[in-house]
Amino acid sequence: MKKGIHPENYRFVVFRDMSTNFEFLTRSCVPTRETTIYKDGKEYPLYKLEISSLSHPFYTGKMKFVDTAGRVDKFLNKYKKGSKKA
Repeated sequence: MKKGIHPENYRFVVFRDMSTNFEFLTRSCVPTRETTIYKDGKEYPLYKLEISSLSHPFYTGKMKFVDTAGRVDKFLNKYKKGSKKA
């Protein structure tokens, strides 16, 4: 392998979803400032997340359905009034 092109700080990091306190351990190069004690009793760098698979609407099934047809109709009606063909 070539030297100097691979990440140097590749290590185990705990990612924590701040809305649900869900944590998972994986390897990463992400920069961190804090540490935490994981379930295995060892101390790891901590990276805080706003959304994970546990809190993301797609994975939880709690998606908000947007009335896209209504939005399209509003858009078309808005610009239909202003443009008159000669």
